[in-house]
Amino acid sequence: MRKDATGTGPGSGNDRPQPDARGRYGDAGYNAGLAVFSYIIGGILVWSLIGWGLDNLLGTRWLVLAGGLLGAVGGFYLSHKHNLTRSNTSGPGSMPERRRGPEESSRE
Repeated sequence: MRKDATGTGPGSGNDRPQPDARGRYGDAGYNAGLAVFSYIIGGILVWSLIGWGLDNLLGTRWLVLAGGLLGAVGGFYLSHKHNLTRSNTSGPGSMPERRRGPEESSRE
C-alpha cells in the first residue's frame, strides 16, 4: 500500500491514533453545542434553586437572580475548560498542529 503525504496512513509504521486538539467532543459540533447548552441551563437551574432556598431561609428576594447569573457564568466557564467553545477553523493567531516526520517517529 502507498503511504499518504502525512506519513500516517496504513503501513506507514505510525498507526497510533493522533491526539485530537479540539477536546473531548472532537468534530461533533452538534454534540458540543448540546453540551454547552446543558452546562449553561443546568448551572442556571441548580444555582437558581440554591438562591431560591437561601431567599426563603433569609427572607431576601435577590439571591435567586444572583444564583441564576452565577450558574450561567459557571456554565460558560465549564464549557471553556472542556474546550467546547474553541473554533474548528484556524485563525490568524492560531498555531498549526505539529506533525511528526518519518525520521522523528523512528527514534522512539
